[in-house]
Amino acid sequence: MAELVFAAATPHNPLLWRAMVEPIPADLLGVAGNFRAIAAQIHELEVDLIVLVGSDHVRQFHSELLPAFVVGKAESYHGTWENEARAFGMPYVEVTGHRELADVIAGREMLTEAIDFAVSSEWRLDHGFILPMLYLTPELDIPIVPIQVNSTLQPFPTPRRFAALGRHIAESIAAWDSPARVAVITSGHMSTEIGGPRQFLGGGSSDADFDIEAVGWLADGDIEAAINGCSYERVLASGNLSYQFVNVLTALAAMGGAAADFAEATPSRYAPSPFFWWRKP
Repeated sequence: MAELVFAAATPHNPLLWRAMVEPIPADLLGVAGNFRAIAAQIHELEVDLIVLVGSDHVRQFHSELLPAFVVGKAESYHGTWENEARAFGMPYVEVTGHRELADVIAGREMLTEAIDFAVSSEWRLDHGFILPMLYLTPELDIPIVPIQVNSTLQPFPTPRRFAALGRHIAESIAAWDSPARVAVITSGHMSTEIGGPRQFLGGGSSDADFDIEAVGWLADGDIEAAINGCSYERVLASGNLSYQFVNVLTALAAMGGAAADFAEATPSRYAPSPFFWWRKP
């Protein structure tokens, strides 16, 4: 059977792509180092496939058609939209998909009991998916199963649904008749405000208290505290894009609610960046 060997959560702020070049600026050394640490573990653990959980930023999925959870079933994916290339210098890329594992996760003949997934066989990935992969697998040589989670436009799935997704991904991998070694990678934010009065406060958090609590939930492996602490009112009060922190609960639940091996809201010139990872014991 396939084996889930690693899970991690990272930022996907596209501004990093222009700023984080050699020599790495001092205020981004921690971010760059954590990306390198995760990339090294993916290589060391000989990961064959990545389940890539992220949020589209109103490019592929819009308010008139916005499923809560979408599994990609394409053989390959175009990456990066024109405005991302223009504004952030991100490259256009092609990423290999993995239909077999996608079928296991979403269901082939019948939808799964856990979640009624939408599926997509034609999908152009934005920076919520591509930016982490450019740092973690720069050759883009590991196939992916992308899963869009709607933490961008209301109404959102509840935090408990993100945890259910993580458990379902883990169960699907364990049930898959394959020798593959699989990682779950998700991306999101800590407290983050874009376009509001608390945007990028000189590298400060828009809600430092929330960030401290959130890191503690994952460091302790306290999934119930994380679910309860990520109420709509609490998370949105911390910043207008902070709900993308809830993406991280997918990785926590996929690893059985275990305490993270590393948990940090890494300082940067922007909002603090989420970095969490778990290695299978």
